[in-house]
Amino acid sequence: MDDSLRDMRTQPVAPAPLVLLTGPAMADEAVTGLMRRMGLQPEASGADALPLRLALGPLTATLDRAGPALLDFADPADRATSSLGTSLPGDWRGQGACWAVELGGEGGSGDAPPPLGDHLKLLVLLIDAFEAAQIFWSPARLWTGASQFRGAIAEMEASGMPPVLHLVAFRRRDDTAGERVATRGLAAFSGQELVARVPPGWDMAAMVKRLARLALDMMINGPVARAQQTPGLERGETVVLTPQPGDSGRAGVVVVEFSADR
Repeated sequence: MDDSLRDMRTQPVAPAPLVLLTGPAMADEAVTGLMRRMGLQPEASGADALPLRLALGPLTATLDRAGPALLDFADPADRATSSLGTSLPGDWRGQGACWAVELGGEGGSGDAPPPLGDHLKLLVLLIDAFEAAQIFWSPARLWTGASQFRGAIAEMEASGMPPVLHLVAFRRRDDTAGERVATRGLAAFSGQELVARVPPGWDMAAMVKRLARLALDMMINGPVARAQQTPGLERGETVVLTPQPGDSGRAGVVVVEFSADR
């Protein structure tokens, strides 16, 4: 197994997604009142006003102010953090407030949780409530513009297609096996990530266009269960998919080979 696949195999399957929302500063008591007006049934989970447990029908979440460790993890200056069409000011930690939302947080009846896609609708309410400017999606370690994220969720409700570019990061890497592009965050939906070698002459846009289509299919239909060959995006193009199982709670990997590789 080459170094790239070994790195992918050591990535853990994502826990409950954490989201950061940047917005105006607000007192704890004002947050509770705002959540109540939004119909989110806020309930303090401790002696203080925050954190709050929120509920919208079967959907649950935990809301709190983002702590230093989470802010470090989401630091846009860190090379491990990705962004899509947005940038945060240099003093983003000190401007307004940064709210942490754990989807599917404490509470619940023990039944199977609602699909993760349903929780995205709850995020839309919170984006509006906090007048958020940016949103950070932890499984992909990805910052996007909150208004663009909101619009993508609205499109999802109309079309049924998840906003893959807002939920999955596509990362270029160079290793001993050559140049590759790998997903990050797809495992939150399918339990697998994708990794593909870049064929000669292909740029990042060509890779993302094709890998995003595969990721979308996995988000809708589930993981790749067996090795298979499918038609590619262009006429005469084929795609070979070879799943590699994870172990010890680690995410599985699907190795992708495009026809130009062969």
